[in-house]
Amino acid sequence: MHQFTIEPMFGTGHWALGGYNIAFTNSALWMVVSAVLLWVFVAGGMKRQLIPGRWQMMVEFFTGFIDNLLIANVGDAGKKYVPYIFSLFMFILIANLIGLLPLGLVGVHPFTFTSHFTITGALAILSFSIVLIVGFFRHGLHFFSLFVPHGTPLPMIPFIFVIELVSFMVRPFSLGLRLFVAMTAGHVLLKVLAGFVINSTNAGAGFGVLVGVPSFLLMVGISALEMLVAVIQAYVFALLASLYINDAENLH
Repeated sequence: MHQFTIEPMFGTGHWALGGYNIAFTNSALWMVVSAVLLWVFVAGGMKRQLIPGRWQMMVEFFTGFIDNLLIANVGDAGKKYVPYIFSLFMFILIANLIGLLPLGLVGVHPFTFTSHFTITGALAILSFSIVLIVGFFRHGLHFFSLFVPHGTPLPMIPFIFVIELVSFMVRPFSLGLRLFVAMTAGHVLLKVLAGFVINSTNAGAGFGVLVGVPSFLLMVGISALEMLVAVIQAYVFALLASLYINDAENLH
């Protein structure tokens, strides 16, 4: 599990503020890298050429994808959330893909910060906070009607309200947990298989052929699967965030 260890960098291990450690860690470093890459990606596609180049087409593709996602799930009111959902989707996608790059071959060890629940949970709470702010701003106390489905019998309202409220409050936890578990499990599996390859090869040629070669081939397949999971998890996070925003906008 060493690959998930958060470590201070650049001699900041003893930095503290108000008794709290504020070291600049490897997790923070790769969050900055992901944010910079996202900024470069968007900036490179803002040329607005009449005949767009490949970079501009790629940015327009992703923005159009998120725009269609929000229109399908929220309606026309969802257009104003495109910048946030686009940034959320691309930030998670870049973070997930960076963690799969074999940069260790050149001495750089990328840190998959989406494998920590503190990060995915913070992104989930941020999205959930937007839902609460929008919901109460648009509907006031009528927002609580979200927890009482239309047509609920009067005697059942107290029970249904509690169940729906608990289900609603669990959303940020489940949203952050899903991404965290998917990324952690994939990286642990790859590390275990890598250990099989190295240890079986060191044990002798026979073990290398019987254990190492199948493990290596399995690693290749799982690496491809992990790239797919990285994309799917970013999409699922953005999709669920848009569905929660829909509840705040339309009280479905």
